[in-house]
Amino acid sequence: MTTTAAPRGNRDICLATLRDTDRDRYLACLLAPEEKRPALVALYTFNAELARIRDLVHEPLPGEVRMHYWRDLLEGQAHGSSEANPIAAELLTAIEQYRLPRQTLIDMIDARIFDLYDDPMETRGNLEGYAGETASALIQLASLVLSADEAKRSADAAGHAGVAQAIAGLLLLMPLHRHRGQLYLPLEILTATGLDRDSFLAGKDKARISVAIEAFAGLGREHLARATAAGAIPQAVFPAFLPATLAEPVLKKAQKLGAGLFDQSPALPQWRRQMRMAIASITKKI
Repeated sequence: MTTTAAPRGNRDICLATLRDTDRDRYLACLLAPEEKRPALVALYTFNAELARIRDLVHEPLPGEVRMHYWRDLLEGQAHGSSEANPIAAELLTAIEQYRLPRQTLIDMIDARIFDLYDDPMETRGNLEGYAGETASALIQLASLVLSADEAKRSADAAGHAGVAQAIAGLLLLMPLHRHRGQLYLPLEILTATGLDRDSFLAGKDKARISVAIEAFAGLGREHLARATAAGAIPQAVFPAFLPATLAEPVLKKAQKLGAGLFDQSPALPQWRRQMRMAIASITKKI
């Protein structure tokens, strides 16, 4: 009786946590095959936990301690029973059931350490690497859950779609990051527009800031176009790409807003995000 109740309890906790911390991926799970949902929820909740660590700590060191907890768990050096943490328990179950590569998850943790500090993103390559080890990796891991065979065919699309999705997410969070003194927009883009880190964060040179934001969003659209050009995404793994279908309208709106992004969000209303994912789940187009 106890052994059957515990996993269900863990799944319910993870699902509720995901609903509260990442509504878009929560909805994407509901559009995925039912038997695959527990593993997808575990992956997405793990990702949400990493993404919100900066919001939970006031200094980098406590954040790194939280990151090391997850690294130790994945390396088999967990402190105490993983059953005490529903997200950890569900993640380990998903890893074992679908033979997910632990190193990919560890690399995701290492990439997220950047979030804890206010160091600037130096180059476009640095940004693409960060996005590749976070958003792109998550799409690929979800694809492995959905169909290990088909995941190989969609790896290139996953890489580019993840970068586009990450940039869209960073544009949505740009006002918060600016308030913190964080900068994900690569310095090489700022330099090309005649700005530096401090002048961008100051927010006074609206014209140049608009050009920089337009270029940043344009980079996201470039990767989205390359994801589409990579070929049709196999039907079996398409649910892994559903969150990425929300990137395009954000990228387009950000290009129009420019510096206005600091005061007006490019996010679609919740009902439109739900509708866009529902339609994409039928058309299989990102």
